[in-house]
Amino acid sequence: MTHDLIELILTNRRWVTPRVLELTFGRADGQVFSYIPGQFMTLHLDGPDGEIRRSYSIASRDGAPDRIAIALTQVTGGRATEILTRLEPSDRVRATGPFGRFILREDTGMDYLLAATGTGVSPYRAMLGSLERRLDTSTCEIRLLLGVRNPEELLYGEDFLALAQRSPRFRFEACLSRTLSDPPAPHERKGYVQEILKKLPLDPARHIVYLCGNPDMIDTSLNHLKGLGFPLPSIRREKYLSSN
Repeated sequence: MTHDLIELILTNRRWVTPRVLELTFGRADGQVFSYIPGQFMTLHLDGPDGEIRRSYSIASRDGAPDRIAIALTQVTGGRATEILTRLEPSDRVRATGPFGRFILREDTGMDYLLAATGTGVSPYRAMLGSLERRLDTSTCEIRLLLGVRNPEELLYGEDFLALAQRSPRFRFEACLSRTLSDPPAPHERKGYVQEILKKLPLDPARHIVYLCGNPDMIDTSLNHLKGLGFPLPSIRREKYLSSN
């Protein structure tokens, strides 16, 4: 972790859903990024009224230490997103980090429920390599719930579906609040993440729960889990707060 400013160069940009832009950066000094999957970077952007700071979870897959990717939702009137969506390859920004403790820990003998809304799934994408290694070296089961409005907004869904195909102990479910595919795909569920989470047979003695994204989802899920007897150390949270 460093609080020193580093300079990043944009190397690639792509729209991964109709509303989510993925930006990939390299370090201007050519060094590799040292981070733990689940952590975030803080970007320092030059706005018309001074510096704007925004934090984004690292969404990069394992195996590319010379690059980091972030996923950001286009927000009408958002000062940071207006700057970032105008960036082109070779443009530069400043950053600090990585920061955060929303990381996988050694929880021997436990199963995992990972829940996210929208771009809150970014840290889980960064954890994919670690999750697969854990599946290969233990008997744990991992279930991932991702809440979006419709199938077109299923961020990084192909990566999670691919892992589900490789490992029968990984289950991916898309929680769609508005529309499902016609006909619905096997991994699709109608409803919000917190509604579907309440229907799962969760056991405080067997499960570790990760929650990332919308504060309402996290607060509602947290209250439900506490009611089931989950201790707070077994509920790991990262809230995404909206700002303009």
